[in-house]
Amino acid sequence: MSDQFRVVFVGFNADTDSHNAMESLATKLGVSKQKVVAFTQGKPLFGAAEKNKCLKQAKLLAIYGFQSKVQAVQSSMTNAPQVNNAANERVFEALDYITSSLIRIEEKLEELEQRIDGQNKSSEEKEDDEWQNDELFDELDLDAEPKPRSKKLLYTLLAVLFILLIVLGFSLAFPEMVQL
Repeated sequence: MSDQFRVVFVGFNADTDSHNAMESLATKLGVSKQKVVAFTQGKPLFGAAEKNKCLKQAKLLAIYGFQSKVQAVQSSMTNAPQVNNAANERVFEALDYITSSLIRIEEKLEELEQRIDGQNKSSEEKEDDEWQNDELFDELDLDAEPKPRSKKLLYTLLAVLFILLIVLGFSLAFPEMVQL
């Protein structure tokens, strides 16, 4: 079994507001602020893990203004039974894995948001340029004269109307000629 280590709180950076640092770390990790306060009082925030993982946790804490150190965990504890410790360690390891996974996911989402924002801005600029371009209007024949229609239908209708008016005039002038 490999050596196990744990991140231990040492203090805050000189330029760090402890209240804001604890709130932002609790938000980042998705834990209650009381758990972060307990970490500053000596209780573990992360479970025992390999040294590389503990160094990453210490780096995360340093980002938020916490000073910490990595300590080796003693293999035997006299106060608690071994079965309880093993279960607690598995729970801490699971929580560490979930926490680190969430951090990686959040970093990926931030990268994707930045990429999407950059692409949206460039596509909006391209769209603006396209509207200012006159090529779209060149495709439309806005100045073209409408095609002349055939007047044959118009003349036919006028001729039929004229004939009907003549028939109506004869029927009114000579009513005895029209028998219904």
